[in-house]
Amino acid sequence: MKGEKYTRYERARIVGARALQVFMGAPVLIDTNHTDPLEIALEEMRLGVIPITVKRNRY
Repeated sequence: MKGEKYTRYERARIVGARALQVFMGAPVLIDTNHTDPLEIALEEMRLGVIPITVKRNRY
């Protein structure tokens, strides 16, 4: 995921999906002091460690 460019909508969807995963008990992929799932997901996004891919249709 690192180095890719995402639209703001893709970023919002990725972070939201990851925050839900963390809230539901998924393991956190980074060492952090945050306890809020959204803050954890945002930091994971910033570090590029979220294991989610985006498939785009090419027209």
